[in-house]
Amino acid sequence: MTAETHAGLRPRGSTVAGPGDSARQWAVLVCLLLALAGDAIGSGAFGGTPIQHAAGGALSATATMIAPAVPAFSIWAVIYLALIGYTVVQFLPSRKADAKHRALGYPMAASLLLNAAWILSVQAGMLTLSVIVIALLLAALALAFVIVARHPATGILDAVFVDGAAGLYLGWVCVATAADIAAALTAAGFDGGGIAADAWGCAVLVAVGLVGVGLALFGRGRLAPAASLVWGIAWVAVERSSGAPRSTAVAVTAVAVAVVIVVATVLTRVLTMRRGRRG
Repeated sequence: MTAETHAGLRPRGSTVAGPGDSARQWAVLVCLLLALAGDAIGSGAFGGTPIQHAAGGALSATATMIAPAVPAFSIWAVIYLALIGYTVVQFLPSRKADAKHRALGYPMAASLLLNAAWILSVQAGMLTLSVIVIALLLAALALAFVIVARHPATGILDAVFVDGAAGLYLGWVCVATAADIAAALTAAGFDGGGIAADAWGCAVLVAVGLVGVGLALFGRGRLAPAASLVWGIAWVAVERSSGAPRSTAVAVTAVAVAVVIVVATVLTRVLTMRRGRRG
C-alpha cells in the first residue's frame, strides 16, 4: 500500500468531475461559514445572547432533568475542527467526483445550515421552531451517517475528517435533540402529566441509550458517535449529581446508559473486526 493510498487520497468510484461537483464543494464551504458565524453569535459574540441564557434560560444546565452541565458544550470545538477538516478534504481533487462525497456533500451542507438556523431560533426565543429545526438537523445527520456507513473509509483522512466528523456531530445532536425537546416542553408549561420529573428524565435517557446502541450496531462499532453521545450523557450525570435540579435516579441512569453504549460499541467493533479477519 502506498502512502497516497493509506492517506485516502485516491478516488473511489470516481467518474469525470462536472460543474455539479464544484457546486457541491462550495455549498459545503458556504454552509460551514454560516454555521461558524451562528456559533459565534450563540457564544455571545457580536451582541448575541449565549445559548444557555437565551429564551429565558430554557436551555440552561438547570432548566430540565436532562440538561448537561455547561462544560459539555466544549465538544463543539472538536466538532467544528472536524467539520473544517471535512470541508478541506472534500475539496481535494481526488474527492471532487468521488461517489461517497457526491452522496454526502449536500446532507452535510444542510446540517451546517440547520445548525445555524437552530441557534438563531433559540436566540429569538422560538423554542417550538427550534425543535422542528433540530429534528431536521438530526434527520440530515442520520442520512449522512447512513452514507458513511455504506462507504467505509479508505484512509486516515476519510476516517478522521469524514466519518469522524459525521459521527461526532450525530452523536452530540442526539443528546441535544432530547435536551431541546425537554426544554421546549418545560417552557410551554408541561408538568409531566402526573409523572415525576425524575421518571421522565430516566425514561428519556434510556431512549437516548437505545439510539446509541442502534448506532453502534448499524455503524458496526464506530467510535465517533458513541464518544459524543457518552460525553453528553456523562455531563448530564455530573449536573444531576452536583447541580440543580439534583436527582440521584437520573444521575445513576445516565451513568448506566453511558456504560451500555460503550459496551455495545466496543463489543460490536470487536465482533466486526473478527468477522473481517475470518473473511
